[in-house]
Amino acid sequence: MRIASVRHEGERRFGVVADGGLRLIAPGVDLYDALAADTMERHLTDDLVVLAADAPREVPMPVATIRDFITFEQHTAGSLRAVTGADVVPEAWYEAPAFYFTNPHAALGSGQPVPMPPGCTTFDFELEVAAVIGRAGYNLTVDEARECIVGYTILNDWSARDLQRREMRVGLGPAKGKDTATTLGPELVTVDELAGREDGDRLALGMSVRVGDDLIGEDDLRQMAWSFAELISYASRGTWVRPGDVIGSGTAGGGCLAELWGWNGEERPAPLRIGDTVTMTVEGLGTIRNTVVAGPEIHEIPRARRVEYVPPTN
Repeated sequence: MRIASVRHEGERRFGVVADGGLRLIAPGVDLYDALAADTMERHLTDDLVVLAADAPREVPMPVATIRDFITFEQHTAGSLRAVTGADVVPEAWYEAPAFYFTNPHAALGSGQPVPMPPGCTTFDFELEVAAVIGRAGYNLTVDEARECIVGYTILNDWSARDLQRREMRVGLGPAKGKDTATTLGPELVTVDELAGREDGDRLALGMSVRVGDDLIGEDDLRQMAWSFAELISYASRGTWVRPGDVIGSGTAGGGCLAELWGWNGEERPAPLRIGDTVTMTVEGLGTIRNTVVAGPEIHEIPRARRVEYVPPTN
């Protein structure tokens, strides 16, 4: 089953992709409850929305949180060179999967404009796939975590690299460098739709990204250093994952400009500019496409107020 979302009569509506369009789900139905109980057909209305290929989409499912991992070794090695100046992947990367939380309120659908972050001069994209949690779980084993996945979608982790470099020197981050937009879409593809595309515990899905007509990079999702089930097990360690939680794979090899900058030793290809269109395609999941537009003005804030302090002696 493929779930999509559109703006219909001024309201965001979810539906099942069928009959050349989107057959809408009745208002008020919890998408994840209906999918878990296999009652989706019962909740479909007679409304059919025609889906034009280039029409803007809404995010295809309700989003609660977004955890974005970094699991492709090639990307890790190249992007660390560009963002932190590191020459090698740190040993800690191999010991456990690393992730950060990004902003669910900034999630966008395919075809929606992406604003340039205020103050950013070095804008980038990241080609990823996300697993979506459809059933709650706490402190899950890998096998239990696998059963919590309801489906998959493409994820573009838009990144303001100049902001990211500065804030990560503080020892936190990334934060504002990743805060403006995350594209999810074009559809939520349920697990059963991808049967036969498995390679062991990975999904064998070809991935590619273009800026305009220029191919930037290609990879295969099976190159992940950890499976999605392993990522979810780790994410749930000592805490909950719940329906609507999004688990990003991390960026595919060659899937962003920063990685290429790290290998090339210079910002080549050039950072994104207003008017650039980024297109990502993943086998079995479809294509997302967004154009960068001018963002809001930047409102300056002062430097920190310095306060004289005395380090403790004990």
